[in-house]
Order: sequence, then C-alpha cells, then structure tokens
Amino acid sequence: MNDPVSRRALLAMAAALAPAAALGWPRAAGAQDTAAPAQAAPAAPQKFSFDVLSDEMRLLATKPHVTAPAPEGFLGDLNYDDYRLIRFRDDRARWAESDGRFQLAAFHMGWLFPEPVRIFEVTGESATEMQFSTDDFEYLNDLAKRVPEHAKLPGVAGFRLNTPLNRPDKWDELTAFVGASYFRALGRNSAYGLSARGLALNTATDRAEEFPRFSRFYMQRGAGDTITVYATLEGQSVTGAYRFIITPGTETVMEITCRLFFRQDVAELGVAPLTSMFLFSEKNRARFDDYRPNVHDSDGLRIERSDGDVIWRPLNNPTQLTGSYFAETAPRRFGLHQRDRAFDSYQDTGARYERRPSLDVEPMGDWGVGHVRLVEIPSDLEGNDNIVAYWVPEAPVKAGDAREFAYRLYWGDLPDDPTAPLAIVHETRAGHGGISGVEVQQGTRKFVVDFKGGMLAELEADAAVEPVVTIANGELTGTTLEKIADTDIWRLVIDISAADAAVVELGGHIAGYGRKLTETWLYQWINAK
Repeated sequence: MNDPVSRRALLAMAAALAPAAALGWPRAAGAQDTAAPAQAAPAAPQKFSFDVLSDEMRLLATKPHVTAPAPEGFLGDLNYDDYRLIRFRDDRARWAESDGRFQLAAFHMGWLFPEPVRIFEVTGESATEMQFSTDDFEYLNDLAKRVPEHAKLPGVAGFRLNTPLNRPDKWDELTAFVGASYFRALGRNSAYGLSARGLALNTATDRAEEFPRFSRFYMQRGAGDTITVYATLEGQSVTGAYRFIITPGTETVMEITCRLFFRQDVAELGVAPLTSMFLFSEKNRARFDDYRPNVHDSDGLRIERSDGDVIWRPLNNPTQLTGSYFAETAPRRFGLHQRDRAFDSYQDTGARYERRPSLDVEPMGDWGVGHVRLVEIPSDLEGNDNIVAYWVPEAPVKAGDAREFAYRLYWGDLPDDPTAPLAIVHETRAGHGGISGVEVQQGTRKFVVDFKGGMLAELEADAAVEPVVTIANGELTGTTLEKIADTDIWRLVIDISAADAAVVELGGHIAGYGRKLTETWLYQWINAK
C-alpha cells in the first residue's frame, strides 16, 4: 500500500479550503482591481445523458490512460503557501442570481491539484461547460502581482455546493468534491469529518494503491431540493461514469450509480469506500498525553447484516497496519459511525468531534457475496486519516470487465433507533488484564463492554441472560456479566491472554430467553510489546 500521506494531504487541504472561503476575506489590491471582472464567452452546448456519458467512458477504457500535462505559467508555480492565499469570490458563485436552492463555488487548480477538472451545467438534453478565470478568485498579498488578470483557467480542482441547510436565511456548505475521487457532505448541524471516495483500488495489497480521479462534473439542478451531479472517473486501471442524486436534510442522502470499465486486472476492488480518522479513545489513550478523553472522527464500524443482526466493531489505532474482513451476503447497510455525541467525551471547542457526521452505505439491489473490509493504519496525529472501509465483491476484476453498483450514502448523526430490540454497544474500554492491585502479567488484556437499550434495558439484574464470547488466536481466561446498579446498562468484562505478537480476534454478545439481545461486539487486539 502506498503511504497514506497523499490521501491525507488531499483531505487536509480540502478541510482548510472550506472555512477560509466562508470568512469573507477582503480582496487584495493588485492588478486584478484595474477592471471589472470579465465574463468568459459561453461554450457551445453538447448532447448529454448518463447513457451517453457511460458509452464515452466505456470506449475510453479501450485506450491507454493519458495523464494530463503539467500546468504552465503561474499555475505550475503555486506552492503550499501560495495556495493558502487563494479564495473563491462569493460574488462569483454560480447560480447566485437565481432563486434556486444551490450555489456552486470552485476550488483553484495547482499545487496538490495540477490536473484540470472541468465542470458543465446540464439543461434538458445538453451540457454547457462552465468557464472559470482568474477573475473568479481572490489572490491575497503579493500573490496577486504574479497572477494575470482576466486569464481563462484550463479547469479547476473541484467544487463545493452551498444550500440553506441549517436555516432558511443562510447559505451553508453542503458537499465538496476535491482531490482524486474524494468527496464529503454534511447533514443538518454537522461539522466536516470523514470522507468518501468514488472507488478504492488495491488498498493495502502487494500492488501500489491507485487513486483514479473525477475529471469532469455535470450539474443538473432540479425544481426542488435535489441536485444531480454526474462525473467521469479516469485512472490507470479503470474508467467510470457516476451519477449522484443529492438531497440535503437532517440526513443528507446521496443516491449513487457507478458504471465501471476496467483497463487492467485489479488486485482488490473497493466499492463505496469511506475514509476517516481514529487517534484514541478510552481503550487506547495510554499512548497519548492529551487533555482530551477522545480524538476521532468515527468510533466504530457498523454492519447491518441481511438477517437483521448488527455488528459493531470499535475502531483502533494499531501499532502496525491491520486489515479485517467481514464476510457478508447482500448486507443491508455498513458504515463508519460517530456514536458518542457528548461534548464532554471530547472537550475540544475547536474540532467539535461530537458533531462529526456518521456515514452509512445502503446497497441498492443485490450485491451478492463479498466482504466489508476495514483497514486501520498506525497514526500519531489527528490530521492523518487512518481508517478505510469498503465493500469487496467476491468475483475478481479482470481487464475488459464492466461492473455497475448502486447505493445510497447517508450523512448525519444517524442516531440509533431507541425502539430497536437489540441493545447497542454503548462503550468499549480496555486495559491490563487480571485483578486490580495484583502484579500485571504480560500478554494479558481486559476488555469492558457496556451494552445499552433494547429489550435488555427492561430486564432485572437477576434475569436469565448470559454472555456469549468467542476468541481466536488467544485464550479466554475469564468473563463476567452484570447490570450496573441504577442504570439500564449491562457490562460484559472479558479477560484474555495471548502469545507475543499474536493478532487476537474477539467477539461477544448477550443472549437470553431463546434469542440474541444485543449487537455483536467484535474487536481485534495485537499483543505488541
């Protein structure tokens, strides 16, 4: 797997761009101020439909991949410090003069984003390219002197869409697409956190990870609160046509169809990939001298299986690269969740981790046999995105193959249903194994799992329930189960031992009265010295 720095850099820059653009920076004095912004000549419309776009990308897959040439002039000279001084002008937002529900702003190309992205607007059965120039951007401080005025740009790096998401009299950012095939969105009252990608290729395999990119976007505004975005995907091994039907709300929903055409064999295809950050929580904070109790964008992988069973796998920040596979047939949903919504759990007035969105993938149609894969990457910094999750189909991908997938993404708090019959995993804690006050034995570990809600909450402490615990590559040395007095929480305590460097797989739930009463808790522990 390639070092995740490239992924992290793209996402970090996208995160930096969004708040800066909303600050209303004063426009720098310079050459750009000598004349009113020029309107670029409109491009000629072209025939457009999703099928036409798909046919184009199918044909493109029969030809070798061509990388865009390096940008010339000032675009090729931009560095990190320069890029931070560029802002899209609020008064140049596309559709700002209309009475619609969306406005579009662009990200400037250059630096980490050297390849131009073209944006079109779809009207009826035709698409017209949006033209962008240096008049659309503010170049602060001395950078303004190096930028030619009224210069047409060959493209942009991506875009963001604004809408009155949180209140009717204020435009809020809804979604952003920038860098490779990365994108992210917000539900009502959310703050940006995890991201999604159009596709993951060869992640954590013996081949170099590929990052195909969205090269063109087509915007089709509807009459109501929905906007449709089409995109072309281009990469060394694949081309694709995408359709995103985006509906903002308490949970912002994206209905996605992707049609993929493969130039080369692929070691591993990751469908609907999600990318997040997990630094530490109650179960691993000993490595971090930090005043905050938790630092993470997501705290668990949730999988809703076809039979209604629910898996909750708490995330980890391991000391070595790890991968977990969850075999499934036609799962109902899977996603990365931020389950803990209390400010006291994070104590960060800037990052506001309690407001980071959860993100669920809901397959449309039968995805058949495959597995959800979770990749956890060691990290020492919260700026690093070190969690990846996606669907891997069972059937291998060969050159010349075509695949189509449809699914919905749900962005928002995604609270657990309080009326659901299964109790949820409320908290996971971990520490040295054995008995408190006794010398610690190496190779032991204690896990404390709290379950809350569901039918279990109504049971008395002496109810006929029992823990069901499994372990692989280790030894189970003890389990206890009790209801915490004056609460509706049941606590399962698991003690284990394992050999040095062992990768231990754990599972547990509570059962009683002939049925399962909780989600299935799963965990991976590495006995590293």
